[in-house]
Amino acid sequence: MKYTYLLINVLTVFFPVVLSFDKKVHFYKSWKFIWPGMAITALFFLFWDVLFTVKGVWSFNSHYIIGLTLWGLPLEEMLFFITVPFACIFIYACLNYYVKWEMDNKLIHIVNGLIVILSVLGLIFYHGRLYTIVTFGVLLVLMPLLQYIFKVRWINRFYLAYLVALVPFYIVNGILTSIPVVLYNNSENMGKRIGTIPVEDHFYLLILLLMNIGFFEYFKTKNQLS
Repeated sequence: MKYTYLLINVLTVFFPVVLSFDKKVHFYKSWKFIWPGMAITALFFLFWDVLFTVKGVWSFNSHYIIGLTLWGLPLEEMLFFITVPFACIFIYACLNYYVKWEMDNKLIHIVNGLIVILSVLGLIFYHGRLYTIVTFGVLLVLMPLLQYIFKVRWINRFYLAYLVALVPFYIVNGILTSIPVVLYNNSENMGKRIGTIPVEDHFYLLILLLMNIGFFEYFKTKNQLS
């Protein structure tokens, strides 16, 4: 069906938008802090996406997209960088309100260190795979920046949101990769999948959320200080 990918985008964002008006979380009041960071992050990922489409890292099944494209990307793929971050920031905001627990700093350092080690190993053993080296290369820069340069505090709450976000991620990405709507060139990734989802997609999501939530927290804090 031509509207498959578009429908997935709509369903991804539908409930977060409707539930934004919850009387306790009042997420709609935070919308103004989402858009600037989402725009910056989307530009970064759109460049990434265009490059990978041109290089044949992935492609899109014409049977499941409406056919409107820009720079070789389907409209639905561009909407993905709005709908998915919005839904995930909504999860993050709800967890911050309802769950007061946060990870200990020592555990954060261990988790961040493991991600850095995984990134280094990925770059060493899969240096010829474009999806792998770009994903782990970005993480290898991003993690030390957040931990040692910006010394962000929100990361203590971030990983719980990431773990919860993996639930809808497996549903949405599972559909996209099993139909498939998005086709991956296994010669440009590790060739390892969880179900039908490439392992790299989990770290791609991690980067997408780290950037969006990072900007969300930045603009929210900036507003509170002004």
